[in-house]
Amino acid sequence: MKHRPLTGAITALATPFRHEAVDHDGLCKLVEFQIKAGINGLVPVGTTGESPTLDHAEHLDVIRAVIAAARGRVPVIAGTGSNSTAEAVDLTRLSHEAGADAMLVVAPYYNKPSQEGLFRHFAAIADTTDRPIILYSIPGRCGIEIGVPVVERLRAKYAHVRWIKEAGGSVDRVDQLKQALGADITVLCGDDSLTLPFMAVGAEGVISVASNLLAREVVQLVRLAGAGDYARARRLHQKLYPVFRACFLEPNPVPIKAALARAGIIGSAEVRLPLTELTPANEKILFAALAAIGR
Repeated sequence: MKHRPLTGAITALATPFRHEAVDHDGLCKLVEFQIKAGINGLVPVGTTGESPTLDHAEHLDVIRAVIAAARGRVPVIAGTGSNSTAEAVDLTRLSHEAGADAMLVVAPYYNKPSQEGLFRHFAAIADTTDRPIILYSIPGRCGIEIGVPVVERLRAKYAHVRWIKEAGGSVDRVDQLKQALGADITVLCGDDSLTLPFMAVGAEGVISVASNLLAREVVQLVRLAGAGDYARARRLHQKLYPVFRACFLEPNPVPIKAALARAGIIGSAEVRLPLTELTPANEKILFAALAAIGR
């Protein structure tokens, strides 16, 4: 398989539910909405896709459904991370077989391995596929950061491990990675509100939550920043910033699902426990922020 660029505006897809089951019709509608808006890639079953509460069969069904719905028009980056190395290897292998273009693999959560454990975990996954692996560092959820030396070791050993999604909230991390690896690492922002500053210091796109609804706007923001048109990019960022913030008033993907349901893109804002529906107070803030930008 020829590897396609994994840069630009990429959506971390929400997984629509209806009566506690995955809403496959709603999922296909969401994929089509994304592609028509010009999105550069799709990530099924990341955190935004509620991977912690999908069982193994559902997890793979969603990945296969997104691959089928995308029909090769954009890269599909399957979320295959786990705090069990064996499970992550299995999900990666099965996603490879299903035709995923790449895999997004989060750092193991809860068990907090050493940096050597992180290296061996990702190495075992990299040995399972020759397709691109995007490392995913999100210490706020995992309790551990993927250290720059680990990224360097993985990059030196595996040609297909040259991407990282950075969701630690630190622009400095982008500088650290670029100082260490330069063009040998592609950094993707993991926080919508930091897309512009991350790209200003070398990131090459974003894996976005807000783009579930604001796909055209996030695509435009990334294009402007990528072209070095920071004046226009800053104005667009400032316009979108209240929505970016409102999308995280409660745990992701609760707010973005409420926004998608309100827009009629998915049929329900339903989430699975332990997540709960958006509170009325935060719903008011979110919808006001959307109304302010004409959405």
